[in-house]
Amino acid sequence: MDFPTIIKKPKVNISPEILQELKAQVHEQGQVVVHCIQEINVPTLIRIWPTTYLYDQHSDHRSDLVHAVNISYFPEWKAVEYGENSFTLIFSGLPKSCIVFDLIEHCDNESGAFKVMSITRTSSDVYYVRI
Repeated sequence: MDFPTIIKKPKVNISPEILQELKAQVHEQGQVVVHCIQEINVPTLIRIWPTTYLYDQHSDHRSDLVHAVNISYFPEWKAVEYGENSFTLIFSGLPKSCIVFDLIEHCDNESGAFKVMSITRTSSDVYYVRI
């Protein structure tokens, strides 16, 4: 089983306009942006559950998913083709004291859910992960 990884220097093609808009939202609203990249081996369907959260490892704080780009919300599906696929998740802010957090998707089919554990917080609150 492949485990999700945190990408330090991503090679991603995201529209500069979208990146600028997301960056502005992060600074204005204290939101956390997670760009997710996945390698698709066969054409498939994907979706994100609204029960996807960020968990501060050192408190009981949970940041809610507030917006998703380039992926459908449950119960809808989005078709994706073979190759690298990317989508962006935007969460409510983490507490200032947070230094490490986990990204966890909770769904009916837990074997299909993904987790990215021990993400080290950065000052930008923008992250890239490979799932």
